Amino acid sequence: MKENVTSWLFLLPSLIFLIMFTLYPMIKTAYLSFFQSDLSTDKPIFIGLKNFKMMMEDEVFRKAFINNIWFAIGTIPTSVALGMVLAILVNRKIKGSALARTFFFYPVVIPMVSAAFIWLFFYTPEYGMINKLLTLFGAGELNLLGNSSTVLIAIIVMVIWKEAGFFMIFYLAALQNIPKDLIEASHIDGASKWIQFRKIVFPLLMPTTIFSFVIATTNAFKTIDQLVVMTQGGPNNASNLLLYYIYESTFRFMDYGKAAAATIVVLVIMVVIAAIQFFGTDRKIHYS
Repeated sequence: MKENVTSWLFLLPSLIFLIMFTLYPMIKTAYLSFFQSDLSTDKPIFIGLKNFKMMMEDEVFRKAFINNIWFAIGTIPTSVALGMVLAILVNRKIKGSALARTFFFYPVVIPMVSAAFIWLFFYTPEYGMINKLLTLFGAGELNLLGNSSTVLIAIIVMVIWKEAGFFMIFYLAALQNIPKDLIEASHIDGASKWIQFRKIVFPLLMPTTIFSFVIATTNAFKTIDQLVVMTQGGPNNASNLLLYYIYESTFRFMDYGKAAAATIVVLVIMVVIAAIQFFGTDRKIHYS
């Protein structure tokens, strides 16, 4: 009993913060999603599931949801795969590998707002670096952020650049924990580099891959900083994502009930992802 009480006392500060800044906001948001709470009401009015119904009928929400799906498809596999490739490259004991690791990881430590301003400089028509290079080689100018067909791709490229180094660190740690004798034994047996990767290295990297996919998926549904700086969801909501939709509903239109309903949708997506990871692939992959 004394040990249990002591343990709970040590956990109490973290538990208080968890309740204050995670559990309570989630419960409050779920509660508010059943009420009409906007500038037209002095006090919240209970309306049941009407917020969810109106949200599903909202063309902007549907556009943001579809955009987020494409954004996730574009960023998740590419950033994770690129992180693996970078880790394999810098894991070799060659001259300059430490500098290469720093170079690849540097985008991770840059705040997202700063990274957005950097890429805004790249994408700016006429004065941006990309358009300067296109002009230098005689090609026409491109307004990547002002075109509905290219704006989401431009955001995806920026996010991949930002996240690949983050996943590289996880893969680098996993690669350095692979037993050397397995690689040496396969080399003695005549296995090529590709066979070693496909039969030994990649299977042993699967726990890291699954973890990276879960983190990348979570990041894909909580993107907002670069949108505020670079596009504000435009043009014509072509780069609008779910979290930015929630941001606009809350701080621009002051529709707290609809914003809470949209937040619940995002939370459900995150719970489903966590459930798939916990009850599915994660339990099937264990290495001693």
